[in-house]
Amino acid sequence: MSELRRGSCLCSRVSFTVAAELRAPDACHCVQCRKQSGHFFASTNVPRAALVVTGEENLAWYPSSAHVRRGFCSTCGSSLFWDPPARDWIAVAMGAFDAPTSTHLEKHIFVAEKGDYYEITDNLPQGPRY
Repeated sequence: MSELRRGSCLCSRVSFTVAAELRAPDACHCVQCRKQSGHFFASTNVPRAALVVTGEENLAWYPSSAHVRRGFCSTCGSSLFWDPPARDWIAVAMGAFDAPTSTHLEKHIFVAEKGDYYEITDNLPQGPRY
């Protein structure tokens, strides 16, 4: 069995556990992720069945498109989830996990939309869109 990973929002009113191996995360530079997170959004996709959320009454959802909603703490505003409900997985924000995650960033996506105030210099693969 894989190690249980824990995490939470800044105020800890929303917490979660993931009972699955964490996949290598990606960094999304799309306009929506940048506006939601304040920079780019690093996340890992986990099986829905492996995620247990506590404090769901403090979790708010914003439907950012016809196919995706974004979950955040309604108290402190922490960005936590990127959720395509039709899929069997949900993306969890890497910054919300308690350390260590034992993962490393795998790639950058939507770099065609990245901010002009920073450069990507880590030599990881970069996809202009997805």
